[in-house]
Amino acid sequence: MASTTALFTGLSGLASNSRRLEIIGNNIANVNTAAFKSNRMLFAPTFSRNFSLGTSPGTSSGGTNPGQIGLGASIAGTQRDFRGGAISPTGVATDLAIEGGGFFIVDRAGERFFTRSGQFQFNATNDLVTVTGERVQGFAVDDTFKIIEGQLTDLSIPLGVLSLAEATRNVNLSGNLRADGPVAVNGATFTLGAFTTGGTADVGGADVLTGLDGSPFALGDVITLSGAERGDKSLPDATFTVGASSTVASMLSWMQQALGVVPAGGYSAGDPTGAPEPGSFVLDNATGVVTFTGNWGEINDIDLDTPNLTIVDNTGASKTSPFTVNKTGSADGESVRHTFTVYDSLGTAIDVDLTMVLAFEDSTGTYWRSFVHSESDTDLALHLETGDRTATFSDAVPLMHFDTNGVIDPATPDLSVELDLKSTGAADPLLFDLLFQSQGNEVTSLSDAGGQSGIIATFQDGSPLGVLTSFSVGNDGLITGGFDNGLTRTIGQVAVAKFTNPEGLVDGGNSLFAVGPNSGAALVTKPLNFGTGRVIGGALELSNTDLSAEFINMILTTTGYNASARVISTTDQLIQQLLLIGR
Repeated sequence: MASTTALFTGLSGLASNSRRLEIIGNNIANVNTAAFKSNRMLFAPTFSRNFSLGTSPGTSSGGTNPGQIGLGASIAGTQRDFRGGAISPTGVATDLAIEGGGFFIVDRAGERFFTRSGQFQFNATNDLVTVTGERVQGFAVDDTFKIIEGQLTDLSIPLGVLSLAEATRNVNLSGNLRADGPVAVNGATFTLGAFTTGGTADVGGADVLTGLDGSPFALGDVITLSGAERGDKSLPDATFTVGASSTVASMLSWMQQALGVVPAGGYSAGDPTGAPEPGSFVLDNATGVVTFTGNWGEINDIDLDTPNLTIVDNTGASKTSPFTVNKTGSADGESVRHTFTVYDSLGTAIDVDLTMVLAFEDSTGTYWRSFVHSESDTDLALHLETGDRTATFSDAVPLMHFDTNGVIDPATPDLSVELDLKSTGAADPLLFDLLFQSQGNEVTSLSDAGGQSGIIATFQDGSPLGVLTSFSVGNDGLITGGFDNGLTRTIGQVAVAKFTNPEGLVDGGNSLFAVGPNSGAALVTKPLNFGTGRVIGGALELSNTDLSAEFINMILTTTGYNASARVISTTDQLIQQLLLIGR
């Protein structure tokens, strides 16, 4: 007799194979979906109908096996294949692929998901997001571009927005200082005068300007130095406002700084010549005449005349200038000046003058004195503080010694420079070193009869302000940004996650997965750690669907479906034959 049970057995085969066909169709449909992980369905027999559980062997029988009839097939479950797909280069910087067992981490309104698909793009605020808008997670950097590990954040790559400048720290110099040039002996000398008090020429440097009898100065008067030159280079205008406490000494100090004269700018302390150091104003109390001596070196010669000093009252009206300037001597000595550019922390270009003067020579070689000036220095003095940074900055810097072979003494420290930048917004002060001996560059002091000294800055490590224009992602997930000023900096790092059992993840759609009860917790780390694999920038992982295998499975599934249908039709025929007997 035909059994209706066979109808339901065949029906289970139809249902199971139709479900399998759905999975095969989904795999084939996603053959071009980036990082798609194919799935397969697992079959299991349903419970069986038992006719006998069997008997054990005995003296009269050898034992029998169970008698059971299966009742069809059921869906035991599905299994996702998390093997990696092929890596395909795309050249798109935002495309990322993982070669290993890791997952990208993304965030949707505070809910965390995981994905293998690296089809990322930018949103309106330069955040890196998925096609469906989830924000890619990673590690940010601090103010010094160091990765802040352990704290996930939305990854942002602010192209065209992030700017970067680098302050100069080192300047490499090269050239030759003429060893057989004339040794500096004199600085430019001038007389200014005369100051009087009480009808006599007796005046002290501390006397208040407005307290001098017959003084041409009054409170609020503005003295202007304009049109002066140092070594054929025009000096910026400078002003001095007469106040109640302004003295002869304070006014002369202002003039010295405005002219860029380094106080005691000659030999360093302990110089064997014992010569007086030029770079000072001396007031003769007996005559009231001020004698001014500039720094050595022909290039340090000063061009100053009476018309260069003017005075106006507090209403702006011109007053007769009390200054009579007489130049009595010129600066001499072998010297050379070179202007180079450095950058502050904001990337602002600053011109700096380096002057080298032959100050002394003996049987051991030559000694050179350096002078450094910049009009960008925010205090009045054009000359910059120089010295050995390991010690205290001092204007009386050590002389640079070159031996008889023209080689600089190895014990000579690099020349450190301090440039004031108060109220400019940049880091203050700007500190940088002048390197007279560096790899591939060296300043020498050799004889060059008839020639001239020459020195040049061959390299400085600062840079102007630059804007982020490009980026790339390394195997370790580090995002390196390229700026249009030539600098590169780490601007973030892609984070990845690892699971003990990735097959336990729950499919959330759109190539996203969520933590499941059997996946284990996400181990959040950096690429290349704990088997997460490496990140490949400018590439995508392809689907791991195997079309040939899917087509074979489709044939087998179709065969199984047809066979189950045949069971149903055959059972129906048997039932029909049974019914015919009963007519």
